[in-house]
Amino acid sequence: MATAVWQPQAAELKEICGLLEQYRLPTADQSRVWQQHQRCSQLPDFNNYLAFILCHAEGDAVNIRQAAGLLLKNNLKSSYHLVHPLHIQYIKAEVLPCLGSPDLGVRSTVGTIVSVMVQQGGFQGWPEVLQALIQCLDSHDYNHMEGALGALFKISEEMPELMDMDVAGLSERPITGFLPRLLKFLSSEHAVLRRLALGAINQFIVLMPTALFIHMDNYLQSLFSLANDNSADVRKLVCAALVQLLEIQPHVLEPHMQNVIEYMLQANNDTDTEVALEACEFWSAYCEAQLPPELLRGFLPRLIDILLDNMVYAEDDEALQDGDEDENAPDRDQDIKPRFHQSRCHGSDGAEVDEDDDDIINSWNLRKCSAAGLDILSTVFGDEILPVLMPLVQVRLGLSKDGRWEEKEAAILALGAVAEGCISGLLPHLAQIVTYLISFMEDSRPLVRSISCWTLSRYSKWIVQVAQSPEGQSQFDAVLTGLLKRILDSNKRVQEAACSAFATLEEEAAEDLAPRLEPILQHLMYAFGIYQRRNLRILYDAIGTLADAVGSELNDPKYLEILMHPLISKWQQLPDTDRDLFPLLECFTSIAQALGPGFTQYAEPVFLRCINLIRTHQVAKTDPQRAGVNYDKEFIVCSLDLLSGLAEGLGSSIESLVGRSDLRDLLLQCCADEAPDVRQSALALLGDLVKGQDAKENVSVANNACWAIGEVAIKVRKEVSPIVMTVISSLVPILSNIEGLNKSLLENSAITLGRLGWVCPELVAPHMEHFMQAWCRALCMIRDDFEKEDAFRGLCAMVRLNPGGAVNSFVSMCEAIGSWHEIRSQELSSEITQVLLGYKQMLSQNNSWGQYFGALDGKLREKLAKIYSL
Repeated sequence: MATAVWQPQAAELKEICGLLEQYRLPTADQSRVWQQHQRCSQLPDFNNYLAFILCHAEGDAVNIRQAAGLLLKNNLKSSYHLVHPLHIQYIKAEVLPCLGSPDLGVRSTVGTIVSVMVQQGGFQGWPEVLQALIQCLDSHDYNHMEGALGALFKISEEMPELMDMDVAGLSERPITGFLPRLLKFLSSEHAVLRRLALGAINQFIVLMPTALFIHMDNYLQSLFSLANDNSADVRKLVCAALVQLLEIQPHVLEPHMQNVIEYMLQANNDTDTEVALEACEFWSAYCEAQLPPELLRGFLPRLIDILLDNMVYAEDDEALQDGDEDENAPDRDQDIKPRFHQSRCHGSDGAEVDEDDDDIINSWNLRKCSAAGLDILSTVFGDEILPVLMPLVQVRLGLSKDGRWEEKEAAILALGAVAEGCISGLLPHLAQIVTYLISFMEDSRPLVRSISCWTLSRYSKWIVQVAQSPEGQSQFDAVLTGLLKRILDSNKRVQEAACSAFATLEEEAAEDLAPRLEPILQHLMYAFGIYQRRNLRILYDAIGTLADAVGSELNDPKYLEILMHPLISKWQQLPDTDRDLFPLLECFTSIAQALGPGFTQYAEPVFLRCINLIRTHQVAKTDPQRAGVNYDKEFIVCSLDLLSGLAEGLGSSIESLVGRSDLRDLLLQCCADEAPDVRQSALALLGDLVKGQDAKENVSVANNACWAIGEVAIKVRKEVSPIVMTVISSLVPILSNIEGLNKSLLENSAITLGRLGWVCPELVAPHMEHFMQAWCRALCMIRDDFEKEDAFRGLCAMVRLNPGGAVNSFVSMCEAIGSWHEIRSQELSSEITQVLLGYKQMLSQNNSWGQYFGALDGKLREKLAKIYSL
């Protein structure tokens, strides 16, 4: 190990200690602390001071040791490779002896730093750490063993592959030496050591290194020995290990499956809910692993009973039943993530969810896991589980009168969970089930009302299917009326469940809702007046889904009078910085597409605001002060999507709006954006603008969009592929009907088609025979320049993939090639030569080259023969 030669200077040490002390004080002046931090961090050996304080501070300064370590960890994580190698060596030499520090906070922080340094530099750059960790593990001193296990757990959690890599100078991979030691710690008398060791080993299940495979029997025996450990943390890790093994290596558990299932049933009833939740994951994993159902079949009666019990609310949830509650309180009654309108605005990063709503959307608990387990069991065993399930459900449905409403609610949830998997067995009883659920929507308990809405939504498909009969029609109307009533419930959670359920019903019923539009709109817009922020988002979803479902049926003055005024008012009220615009923008997108030209009367203010939002956030990217807002790409994406909806709905009517805006330039900026979803939305809008225009009546929009697509294509290359065929299908009619057509549009269409063929030849080439002659005629009319070069690069790329597609247009192709006065690009000239020589070789095989080449005009034949050596 390198000897540390660096020594701290007293003045700097005192200042940094003072800085760290200030960090810990909630009353400290944060701007002053930040300035002091900036000054200290300029010291080239700042990280050395932090390491020194962590490892050596004593007396009054001992409280700041952990703060120094955490700051050091962050610095190393963000800029490890910028730290001087000598300073790295110093830090390594200082932290290793502290792995066994008597102070838990210090050794935990040291373990984190060791983990970060290994992740950044690998064991190759720090072989000493391996020996230090082994010495600590073998020391029999609790602090050293716990410190080393903590570091190993963190390394394994972050980068387990490092442990299974060859290290120069070592005869074996790190995992080979560590794994037997970790397995021994599983029988330690200390629960913390058992937990850390098992947690570390579990990180390798997915990777499955040879060392773990070799020791699999020992590992399994250790898991079975720990099954009833007195530490809930250890039991949780045992369950997690068995679930992971079932997912990754199910065959290793098959010989023990009966005992494993028996244990998981027991663990599913553990008094610790985290253990029970981990065990509950086993049933879904078992079904997804496609193991023989027979192994589980005999346990179904016990398992279903346990799952039903675990679907019951805990006692502390009962308080939610009475009255209303704060809309930002953690949501414990949302069993399935709220369904939102098929979002085109929001990315997978969940940016559309308010910070206060994170728990609402993402929480996962034993109740939800049990419902999901019952759901997947129903897909595997189907109606076979009904003789076990339904008696349990029926008993629980009758329990509300004696105060056990929670079990009734769980039974309703169970009916929803098995709706799809057991539908053939439940279908004969659907009318009775639906009747019960409609009555349960009137229950005095809000949670019963809300879960009844959700369960009804699970049967929407079949409710709509049977609505063709008079009895089914009556039932459908009763469901619709019940859900609309619950949409106006006084309880926010019932409102949310009803709105989500109604949106699901809308998707299934589609145009069947048209005769009922007036009462539906009246209820939805009344809700619009009483809903608060969170539920408004779900209401926008329901309105957007309704527009998608009924389409042009919505385009009736009496419906528009109910619908549009409140939405436009809300649109005008929300400031440009309010993210609540996102679902409203999306809702308008669906309405615009449904109304088509009927949306024209509302289009101008919507269009102009979208343009302004895009422009503002483009400026905010580089100059937020001038823009007056902080950059947020979601405003751009949602605005682009709404403009696409307008283009699709309004068709040629959008030309007057586009012509008075700087949309083209904004789209070019968006297509150059570093955010992929911004680029894709901009491309989609360009495609819609080309598709929706009459080339002779709306020249400006079509021409600008066409030109812009060609420009973008050569910049983003393959990213343009989603709109290629949409654009090609719009360009071909333009090229085929040139009489009275604007010359600029004709040229831009030919160039853009060629550019698309250049960047995505595999998509365009198969269709060459449909446009080759018309396209080549248009190419003849373009003057020599770089745009024409791009188009011919596309021609060459497509011919290479599909030479047969141009054979019937050989004369037109040669005329287009002959239209060049001079090709300045030697590369392109060479490509064209290869194309022509390729045809000569191909057509000579059946002696038809003379016929094809002879069909050319004499002067053209002479020119091509001379230039391309034919």
